Amino acid sequence: MGKVVIFSAPSGSGKTTIVRALLERYPQLEFSISATSRAPRGCERHGKDYYFFTQEEFMQAVAENRFVEWEEVYQGTCYGTLRTEVERIWAKGHTILFDVDVIGGLNLRRIFGDDACAIFIMPPSIEELRRRLENRGTDAPEVIDRRVAKAEYELTKASGFDHIVLNDRLDEAVAETARILETFIGIRQ
Repeated sequence: MGKVVIFSAPSGSGKTTIVRALLERYPQLEFSISATSRAPRGCERHGKDYYFFTQEEFMQAVAENRFVEWEEVYQGTCYGTLRTEVERIWAKGHTILFDVDVIGGLNLRRIFGDDACAIFIMPPSIEELRRRLENRGTDAPEVIDRRVAKAEYELTKASGFDHIVLNDRLDEAVAETARILETFIGIRQ
């Protein structure tokens, strides 16, 4: 078993932007592509951004124990980590980088124990989080309202992570997470 780095945050906190910056900087890290039962948004592609399943396909994979962890993040929308994805990355000798929701992150932290480093990306405020979600232009207003309401709950879970990184200034958040990774994995840029 190898090491894993888990990034979690409320939607709109900037965790995916930080993850992309780290993947460019450290070739020994590899992104774990999550499975989801939701439809693709924008330019998302199957096998690159997510493994897109129908709800029926997703539940069949659950029944077949094909997930390390999974959950229904929003009503009718499931996300999960496929065992084959973890095995694929470790077979290369890479460290897995997870970009998952908060509950999924806590579950992965529990599952991988001392081989995991869990990082919570903290937004500057709920108001800023809403502004970022609105500026994305990918979600309807009612979806944004639902994400913001969920974020308020998710912020209460931050203390369950190994590190909390405030993403008020992106360059500073990337630098701080890079320092955390270098210590945990023993890598240098």
